[in-house]
Order: sequence, then C-alpha cells, then structure tokens
Amino acid sequence: MTDTTTATAASVPVAPGALPLLGHALPLLRDPLAFIMSLSGYRKMVRVRLGPSTAMMICDPDLTRQVFLNDRVFDKGGPIYDRIREVIGDGLSTCAYPLHRRQRRLCQPSFHPTRLPGYGSVFARAATLKADSWHDGDVLDITQEMMTLTTRATMETMFSGSLPEETMRRALADTATIVTAFFRRMMTPALLRRVPTPRKRQYENATNRLAATIAEIIAERRADPTDHADLLSTLVAAVDEESQDGQKQLSDAELADEALTFFLGGMETTAITLAWALHLVATHPDIQRRLQAESDAVLAGGKLDPAHLPALGLAGRVVTETLRLYPPAWMMTRAVRSDTELGGVRLKGGSTIVLSPYLLHRRPDLYADPDTFDPDRWLEGQPDRATYIPFGAGARKCIGDQFALTEAILALTAVVSRWELSPVGEQPFKPKVETSLSSRGVRMRLSERRTGGANPAEAHSAAPLTTPVQPSTQPGAGTCPVKH
Repeated sequence: MTDTTTATAASVPVAPGALPLLGHALPLLRDPLAFIMSLSGYRKMVRVRLGPSTAMMICDPDLTRQVFLNDRVFDKGGPIYDRIREVIGDGLSTCAYPLHRRQRRLCQPSFHPTRLPGYGSVFARAATLKADSWHDGDVLDITQEMMTLTTRATMETMFSGSLPEETMRRALADTATIVTAFFRRMMTPALLRRVPTPRKRQYENATNRLAATIAEIIAERRADPTDHADLLSTLVAAVDEESQDGQKQLSDAELADEALTFFLGGMETTAITLAWALHLVATHPDIQRRLQAESDAVLAGGKLDPAHLPALGLAGRVVTETLRLYPPAWMMTRAVRSDTELGGVRLKGGSTIVLSPYLLHRRPDLYADPDTFDPDRWLEGQPDRATYIPFGAGARKCIGDQFALTEAILALTAVVSRWELSPVGEQPFKPKVETSLSSRGVRMRLSERRTGGANPAEAHSAAPLTTPVQPSTQPGAGTCPVKH
C-alpha cells in the first residue's frame, strides 16, 4: 500500500469519553467490559487513551490475526506486560521477541502431546478427590474450590507433589493479592504507583513471598539430580541445540521465571474457567442434564481417566463455549517495535496495540446470539482461528492450551458426574475484572445425585438456545494473561 492511500494514526477516531490527563482510565476502571463493548461499532480500529499515552484498539478479527502472526513487529509489551514482568520477569509469556524462540524451544518438551496422558491422570485424580470431599447440601464458593483443585494439580504436575498445606494456603492468598492488583496498577500513572500505600506494600509482599517459594523449590531440585518425571524436571533437563550464544539450558533466573509463569497460568486461569463453566451449567439445567447423561454413559460406573477424553464431546463444547464468553485474557497489549502499516494505517515504532478476545467473541456479526450460552454452536466444527482466540495465535499462542483444556474437561466431568449444581441467589452473577474475568464470589449448592439413571442419548441431542449471559461487570482490578 502506498503513502497516498495509507492513513496516519492521527486520522483514526478516538473513543468517546476521554478526560484530560486520565484519558479513558475512569471508564476502564469503573466498568471495563462495558467500555470494551462500547467499541464494537468500530469495525477496524479506534484510539484509546491510557493516562497520557494513546493506544490503538484493534476491533477487526483479520487485523487481530495479523498482529498475532507478526510477533517480530508486534511484540509482547505495553502496560499489561509491564505489570506482569513485575511478578514473573521475562518468562515465556512476557519475554520480548529476541528471547522468545529460544525459551519456547526449551519449554516445548514439557508440553509435548506424549506427556498429556500423564498430566491427565493427575488432573482426573485431583478432580475426583475434590468432588469426593464435598457433602450433600454444601454451599460452596466454587471459585475457591476450583483454585484449590488446580493448585494441587499444578503442584503435582510441576513439582511431583503438593506443597505443605500452610505453604499452599499462603500461595493461594498471595496469588489472589497479585492478580487483583494488576488492572488497577496498569491504569494508575507511574508517579502514583510509587506512593507507598498499604495496598502497594501488600502487593509487593505477596510478590516477594511467591517468588521465594518458587526459588526454594528450584534450589532443592537443582541439588537433587533425580528425574521426578514432572514439568520442572523437564525444564531443568531441557537443552536447546540451536542456541547461538552457548546458553543451551535455562539459568536459575530463567527457570524461576518459567516456573512462576506456569504456576500462575496453570492455577489461576484454569480455575476461573472451570468456575465459569460450572456456573453456566448450574444456571442452564438442560445442559447439566445432558452432561450428566454423557458422564454416566462414558464412565459407566468406573473411574475417570484421560482415555475418556475423546468421548466427552459435550463437556469439551461446554469448555469451548465458556472460553468464548469468558476468555481469561480478556484484553492484551502489544508494542510496535518498528514503523509499520496495519489495515491501511501507518503506525510508528513505540506505539501500543490493544487486542480484546472478549470484544471479538461477542460481536453479533461473528456469532449468532453472542451473549447466549450455547455449547451446541460448536457441533458444526472447530472454532475459526481468526474469531476465536482465547489462547491467542501464532508463535505466541499459549503453550499450555491443551494442558488447560484437558484439565478443564476432566474436572468438569468429575463434578457433574457426582453432583447436581444449583445457583445460590436470584441475581445474575457478573464478572469482576482482575487477572482474568474473575468468578470470585460465585456460590453453588450441591445435591448428591444417583448416577446411571439418565438417558445417555440426551447427551448428544441438540438443546434449544439458552438464556443470554450478562456481559457487564462489577468494578474490579487487574488483568494478567500469563498464558499468552
């Protein structure tokens, strides 16, 4: 495209509602999802002001895919990743382009398809133990329960076992503190972030404690050359034969960054996705009955096993639809590393790009009844790679996507095979924008069910479209798509 037909960034419209100095910080803090959805009418791109800086919000699926596929120019960067690096350093999800290929090669063996059955066995066992620990009539904070489940599963797959109970409780609390703070820190001007408030001290203490816990585990593993057949052993032993600088293995600092990346990603985002899936199932009884029929037919009274995955079609579609409605990385940023052109607009090096899977996933021109929970929309085939992006795309696509999907499908099946779920309260639950689209505060009542009584054919029958899912949000904090 020539200069005569290429527009400047200044010609792109600015989203309404910007204030002097603050830009769009107030609407982003007050109701970020409502603000994001207010931009859906811009079919290509729109400018958004983040404090004194301006970012280009990409609203078009094809342009979004171009950004994902050209990670040399559209590199990991911007306010989101600046905040994430405060916690996990230059791990796989945050490192810049020059570091990424080497780190991806070193981490890839840990997520090879041949390792998934072993991880799946851990997930199935952990989910079954969690479901067995509940009692008829219990009212649960389902997000907290799923956080406990995914923490234990992540600890076992990463470190061949769980942490001591007290250490795990502290890790859970520290993680909650960290992820809650991200979005507010991202929107707060740098000068104000330096003010030593109690909230800032709490955040820094949680970050330091979590890093110290991971560092202690790594030090113990370095001193013990035994292959523990876990993810950390694979990372420690990984060798990059293509290395050009002589550094063929991960250093201790790199190992700590990767361990923190996978710990936070494996624990928090999967737990949130599972909690949303269970909430959606509980509020859609027809889907719940079909899931129970599927689990009865597939398990046939036996133990849950990763070998069951190919037969758990409805459970897989429920997870796919949950990720469409509530993608953990609801917003991402990229840094433009050199002057370039995107969609007929010239962008200067140093510019910031903003992408939103949440926006694309709820566009009515891309999805029929986009706010409706309808797992059967996926009966016709696989999601389109340009319009369905919960794990990103291209070279920076989440390395643990199959890891997360395996855990979510098995855990969902373990719960619905044993329990009838019903929501507590009549008001629709709205997401809180934190590290992900948080489901913290969702409560459910459990009723023990008798398996084997459902009609297996129900699992395969198409259900009518169900009620819309509320897209709005309560005020919240933090986003950290640590897996993207």
